[in-house]
Amino acid sequence: MIIIADGGSTKCDWILLDSKGEQILKTRTKGLNPAVFKTDVLQQRLNENEELKGAIEKVERVHFYGAGCGTPKPTAKLKDILETYFASATEVQVKEDMVAAAYAVTDKPGIVCILGTGSNSCYFDGKDVRTAVDSLGYILMDEASGNYFGKRLIRDYYYKKMPKVIAEKFEKEYDLSSDTIKENIYKNDNPNTYLAHFAEFIFKNERNGYFYQLIAEGMQNFIEHRVLCFKEAQNVPIHFVGSIAYFSQDIIKDALQPFWLEPGNFVQRPIDGILEYYRKNVLKVKA
Repeated sequence: MIIIADGGSTKCDWILLDSKGEQILKTRTKGLNPAVFKTDVLQQRLNENEELKGAIEKVERVHFYGAGCGTPKPTAKLKDILETYFASATEVQVKEDMVAAAYAVTDKPGIVCILGTGSNSCYFDGKDVRTAVDSLGYILMDEASGNYFGKRLIRDYYYKKMPKVIAEKFEKEYDLSSDTIKENIYKNDNPNTYLAHFAEFIFKNERNGYFYQLIAEGMQNFIEHRVLCFKEAQNVPIHFVGSIAYFSQDIIKDALQPFWLEPGNFVQRPIDGILEYYRKNVLKVKA
């Protein structure tokens, strides 16, 4: 049996398939980003899931796609952890999440963008992915991601740029004391995930001018830095993966228009698209 995982910093989805492509198990663990989390945290997050633990002996192949797996050192760290955890597996592959995102949205050439806790993009030629810029994470990059919008909300609140009615709602929902914010960002683990959880506020409230402008500015920033960097941008669809993108489809399509860019597919959870890719291309299951 083969187990496929699609992981970010916040959560990781797992699907176990038999040789006929039948789903045996679908479960979720906390995020497993090896560039963000220490080894003991990654191990703990795997061990917390009883469903996954119960399937260990059945797993023969492990294909993991994740955030933070685009460079050798964190990729090797996670591969070692997975090889130990799935001790019976004869194959363990760890690849960056952009590969899974591409598999999930298309089998033709296009630009594929991830907008989740973090953000990234690649060009997919129908078989392989190619990035234009190395991702430097939430402090320097991650335009239009959950942590990007979380930072914007906090800054707008403190600079008093947030409309009063929205600010009142915001302070009722979150602990916005400066001590709490600074402790979570500068002292505690996983500041990117902490910042990203504020972005939920945008999508839990009714769309208005403030939220529209906030998202539109982030999307324009992302397009300029993460889409137009590909020379193919004007000639192929621009696909999007992740919750931020899925719930902002209308704004993204508006943001693409001035650049004469064609919107492609929008997928909230790539694991479902990956499942179909594996049935067709890996397990060779006949329709």
